[in-house]
Amino acid sequence: MNSKQRCLAALSGEPVDRVPVFPLLMFFAQKRLEVSYREFATNGHVMAEAQLHIRDAFGVDAITACSDAFRITADLGADMVFPENQTPFAASPSVVSRSDLNRLVRPDPLDPKTRMNDRVRATQEMVRAVGDSCLVLGWVDMPFAEACSVCGVSTFMLMLYDDPLLAHQILEFLTPVVIDFSLAQLEVGAPMIGAGDAAASLLSPKLYREFALPYEQRVCNAVHQADGMVKLHICGNTTHILDSMVRTEADLFNVDHAVDFSTARHVYGEAKVCFKGNLDPVADMLQTTPVTCQAQALNCIRMAAGTRYMLSAGCEVPGDTSDAVFQAFCEAPQRFAADLTA
Repeated sequence: MNSKQRCLAALSGEPVDRVPVFPLLMFFAQKRLEVSYREFATNGHVMAEAQLHIRDAFGVDAITACSDAFRITADLGADMVFPENQTPFAASPSVVSRSDLNRLVRPDPLDPKTRMNDRVRATQEMVRAVGDSCLVLGWVDMPFAEACSVCGVSTFMLMLYDDPLLAHQILEFLTPVVIDFSLAQLEVGAPMIGAGDAAASLLSPKLYREFALPYEQRVCNAVHQADGMVKLHICGNTTHILDSMVRTEADLFNVDHAVDFSTARHVYGEAKVCFKGNLDPVADMLQTTPVTCQAQALNCIRMAAGTRYMLSAGCEVPGDTSDAVFQAFCEAPQRFAADLTA
């Protein structure tokens, strides 16, 4: 069973030879290739090489074309900043009024001048290199996260109360752009799209159901219509919205370390959907030993027994995590499988 087969089996609830290893790697991958983060985030070939290098070095089962949350924002005309060794960001909000929204032009992810297209090229390169043997994911940010990038988090959060109609109009504009971006990555061979919606964890259940969930559902539906799959990645404590998140009908759900693992296991186990997580990226990886990290990974695998599960940290693995710790993390599923047959 190769990595791709292992991941697809876990997603569908079929038997696997071992739990798949599916971490989110950005700074960790960039640092191992010894390039600047600016290069990693602005050159699709470099991003692909960094992910493929990790695949070769550690044997992870899935790799992702993810670097930052400002691809669409940049292509909508934001004034972007590209630090040498930090993630890119918008210097100022692009939309603070209806007139700003009315000036936006829907960008084309196939336009080679766009940041979206740079990610499409990275995804395509990874698929061509290892797509038959490894699960390769494209990446988008869901409409709510994109709205926070375009407007600024604080501005958009206040808009939910002060001008909810404008908030929905912004989300209505962004949703087809996110879908276009998703489909472009599916078309170059990615079987799954990772979809981030970090700011959604800040919402109450009621606000999540009004301003995030319907738009997440539309993106998931469009990806499914194109025979793709979706991994929903919402950082932070999502305990209060876990039941609603399941309604997105995403195929895989990331569980951050702030969420009680047993609670997540119950929700996703009852729904018969796959989830991954939830080692603390700092305490359980960056600041620990290989032995302790592997023990934490083994504990997650044991607790997830009987469900559809993949091993992951709760969010991105820090770049300064030692190779020895990361190797121990990656080897936990093999050790667990060996102990079962001993």
